[in-house]
Amino acid sequence: MLAVVAILATLALPSVQGPYVRQQVVDSAPLINVAKTAVSGKWAASGTLPADNAEAALPPADKLVGSYVTSVTVEAGALQVVFGNQVNGAIKGKTLSFRPAVVDSAPVVPIAWVCGHAATPDKMSVKGANRTDIDAKYLPLNCRGS
Repeated sequence: MLAVVAILATLALPSVQGPYVRQQVVDSAPLINVAKTAVSGKWAASGTLPADNAEAALPPADKLVGSYVTSVTVEAGALQVVFGNQVNGAIKGKTLSFRPAVVDSAPVVPIAWVCGHAATPDKMSVKGANRTDIDAKYLPLNCRGS
């Protein structure tokens, strides 16, 4: 009987783990928003995207940290968020990309951020590399592809 309960518990763990891990990604939003704001400000002011953290007037990547994030790197306007610290092992060391989607000829139009494998909004072009390597089941719905 104990063996049956152990097997059932093992099978249930992934279904319980998914929402918990996704919540850790969502809970990292305030830190990620700091970098989004800096990149958006550079775009609005100059019509160019910052090449790196320094150009975005942000601290070095390893100084942008939180409970679940070990670094936020600006890379050609895109944000490469690496999860770690107290995060669940399923995404520890994994990256989630937030890429700016812009209207190239109109920097007055605000950036739309494309999370992970999400689609690019119509009439916008997405900038930067998507380095997302987190399993889709651990991504919030708005970060998954179609």
